[in-house]
Amino acid sequence: MKKILLIITIFLLDISVLSSQGARLKDMAQVDGVRGNQLLGYGLVVGLHGTGDGNKSTFTTRGLANMLKNIGMNINANDIKVKNVAGVLVTTSLPPFVKNGQEIDVTISSLGDAASLQGGTLIATPLRGLDGKIYAMAQGPVSIGGFVVPGGQNRGQKNHLTVARIPNGATVEREVPVSFAGRNYVTISLDRPDFTTVIRVVKAINHDLGGDFARAQDGASVKVEVPGAYKNRQVALLAELEDLEVRPDNQAMVVVDERTGTVVMGANVRISRLALAHGSLSVQVSAAKTPPIASAMVGKLLTNKMVKKMTAQIASATAAKTTKKLAEIDPGVTLGQLVRALNSVGVAPRDLIAILQAIKAAGAMQAELKII
Repeated sequence: MKKILLIITIFLLDISVLSSQGARLKDMAQVDGVRGNQLLGYGLVVGLHGTGDGNKSTFTTRGLANMLKNIGMNINANDIKVKNVAGVLVTTSLPPFVKNGQEIDVTISSLGDAASLQGGTLIATPLRGLDGKIYAMAQGPVSIGGFVVPGGQNRGQKNHLTVARIPNGATVEREVPVSFAGRNYVTISLDRPDFTTVIRVVKAINHDLGGDFARAQDGASVKVEVPGAYKNRQVALLAELEDLEVRPDNQAMVVVDERTGTVVMGANVRISRLALAHGSLSVQVSAAKTPPIASAMVGKLLTNKMVKKMTAQIASATAAKTTKKLAEIDPGVTLGQLVRALNSVGVAPRDLIAILQAIKAAGAMQAELKII
């Protein structure tokens, strides 16, 4: 018995330690001004094996004519009839702090009715930002990935033929400057706004810096004053702050996917007192369980009459749970405990989803029910 109690105590201590651990600030927040920028460009993929747009897409023939004109060949777009060229949209994201000459990946998506981009080559394509300026140039052989299974008429192919990628296919020509030099403040924004979490972030930062340097602006952002020890060393300050561990506090939520029968719930989801019947299943959350043995009988000398009474009560409680599939639990328990109780009596995922929806409709679930 002592060994069992020791194991249980160690297990509970492990659970308390795990529940108290937090996440790094860099994994749950972003620094204002540090962001990627979307780039976009129209290009042509050439060298296809008869799987291009041909003359069916006017933007492809006109784009090919303009490209040939730029290299000194004047050709009428109406005279172009090729099936080895496809008009594509080239997209990418310009990462923060990227410098001129560095390379980034690009994604190529067919715009016309090309059957496949396999084996093609993207010709030089300027990639522009929302301000209309060119930030990168993309070019190179495209890769659609996937695999092909040979076998005559039963030949199969597992990939998407009209979308491709070029790893390191674009060279950065213009960088977006991001500098923290000379700043007296830095702002940290949470990925998931929450008032409790933002206050915990403020306390963690002030405790680490040893002063009142951080203040909450709202439920998502924290403004941090640069201490004197970090003047002209703002990057070192951010490197120290992003490694702080903060325990996030999320809203209680239950996510249900009716198509697959998947139910995902948080640990802090709780239910109130209720009684629920679903088919042959009965669920009761009562204020207190009624013990099968009356408290008046405890500690007294047993008589034949008392033994018969206790036997009848235990048999009655067992029969009720067997015939009605009764799952009785205490109020204030977590939804996870309710689900385990329902699983113990053989509730299917579809029935569980219906039960959760009914509990939410009755106002007994202290959580948001999100159906996707």
